[in-house]
Amino acid sequence: MSHCVMMLTPPLALPFKAVSTHFKKPTKVFKLGIRSCSVAPGNTHRLVAEVKEKLEKEQNSLPLGKYGRDDDEMILWFLKDRKYSVEDAVCKLTKAIRWRKEFGVSKLSEESVKRAAETGKAYLHNYLDSRGRAVLVVEASKHFPGEQFEDEKLCVFLIEKALREFQGEKQEILVIVDLRGFRAENTDIKFVTFVFDAFDCYYPRRLTEVLFVDAPFIFKPIWLLIKPLLKSLASLVRFCSAKDVRKEYFRVDTVPTNFRE
Repeated sequence: MSHCVMMLTPPLALPFKAVSTHFKKPTKVFKLGIRSCSVAPGNTHRLVAEVKEKLEKEQNSLPLGKYGRDDDEMILWFLKDRKYSVEDAVCKLTKAIRWRKEFGVSKLSEESVKRAAETGKAYLHNYLDSRGRAVLVVEASKHFPGEQFEDEKLCVFLIEKALREFQGEKQEILVIVDLRGFRAENTDIKFVTFVFDAFDCYYPRRLTEVLFVDAPFIFKPIWLLIKPLLKSLASLVRFCSAKDVRKEYFRVDTVPTNFRE
């Protein structure tokens, strides 16, 4: 998901003062603690080990194995998201692992989401985008509120499928929401909130951009209602055209079918 770029207008010219070319040594040394740094520290292995040790000690009932309390890869994603704070990562991981069990993520299958998937409202694209990200396509005009849990299952299944099928890649996801043909009856603020919350709480840092494509005028007031609910993730949203999708995100042979000319 190209992030919107803010163009900054340079300030009015001000008179310059002569500046001395002699520099004094700084009198203070500022240190950044690893636990609150957004740049990966050199001892991530030790931090992962700390998280595992803390989970074993405090949350021993949590499952082991893939997506469990000893999954190094999963732990590292949560550490990155929490700026390498062990305490914060443990807290968020604990909630995520419990949610996976309660939601029944491991039981999801093509068969269990078949009814929702057959509507064509959402699918995993067969190709990565130009930046190496897995692509989830949503056709908003085919979505109608009513079967919340079925839609949630399809959403989670597709996220899991994207991360599983493109395992050797960046493990990042671009979501393209096709708003052509969108009408008031397609509005589902509750479900949209679930999708963004799922990425934020259970798949941190995997969602990197959301494209709202060819949004009709009717969508504007709906966006004004949704935007505050998305909090910081709202910054990942870009409004664009189908032409932008074709030209900026894919090669001619990898464009999703519904965006081809």
